[in-house]
Amino acid sequence: MKKQERQQLLKHLLTSREIERQEDFVHLLEADGIHVTQATISRDIKEMQLVKLPAESGGYRYSLPVQKKIDTQKKLQRTLQNAYVSFAVQGEFTILKVLPGNGPVIASLLDQMRYEFVFGTVGDDSSVLTVCVSHKGALQLEETIDRMIAD
Repeated sequence: MKKQERQQLLKHLLTSREIERQEDFVHLLEADGIHVTQATISRDIKEMQLVKLPAESGGYRYSLPVQKKIDTQKKLQRTLQNAYVSFAVQGEFTILKVLPGNGPVIASLLDQMRYEFVFGTVGDDSSVLTVCVSHKGALQLEETIDRMIAD
């Protein structure tokens, strides 16, 4: 497996689980039939600039760098403030209408934010379809976007 593919899997694991130790990465990847060493994971962690943050369980967990999320949030907020047209919720789906040319950028930024209530996005020229994990998640996204455009 290529390094880029492996690191993408590590990012996915970080968004779906609390990873406390390098060995946790090794075991989870092995469960999927991907054999890596702890040393390889250690190099990936360093290259990806993963950080350890306090976990809900009381220990510590690996996370993507916080600064990157802050920058992404600022970009998303700025883009929304300049391009927002309307927002609607239908069940677990949302549709965000934006000025032409902004849909793909906003969809990408929403994906980069890794909101736990967002399953995925699709952006075209002037709209973003978001599939949330539930209706409640769709409402959370609506609140998040409302706050961003209001600030």
